[in-house]
Amino acid sequence: QVQLVESGGGLVQPGGSLRLSCAASGTFFSIGTMRWYRQTPGTLQRELVASMFSTGSTSYADSVKGRFTISRDNAKNTVYLQMNSLKPEDTAVYYCNLIQPGRTYWGQGTQVTVSS
Repeated sequence: QVQLVESGGGLVQPGGSLRLSCAASGTFFSIGTMRWYRQTPGTLQRELVASMFSTGSTSYADSVKGRFTISRDNAKNTVYLQMNSLKPEDTAVYYCNLIQPGRTYWGQGTQVTVSS
């Protein structure tokens, strides 16, 4: 059974940093595309924030480019989202997502609140 477990969320002041982690069990991140999404209260749609492909290449939403970095530790089977220069509009529940052939997996989400 595949499980994705996020951690690292919390309350941070504007301009601060957080690092989110997504640990996988039952599968390997290196097989597939890993993504971070976020969802703000009152919205139905999740916004794609960052992606890492099996080749190791990455892509980012324009709203986070230059501030967020997605990375992967294959030995720990964990994907990270380093978030710097955080803004109040980054406040959301962040979800990790893994896409493999014929399968899609989601974590339970971790809350990030950016406020003074």
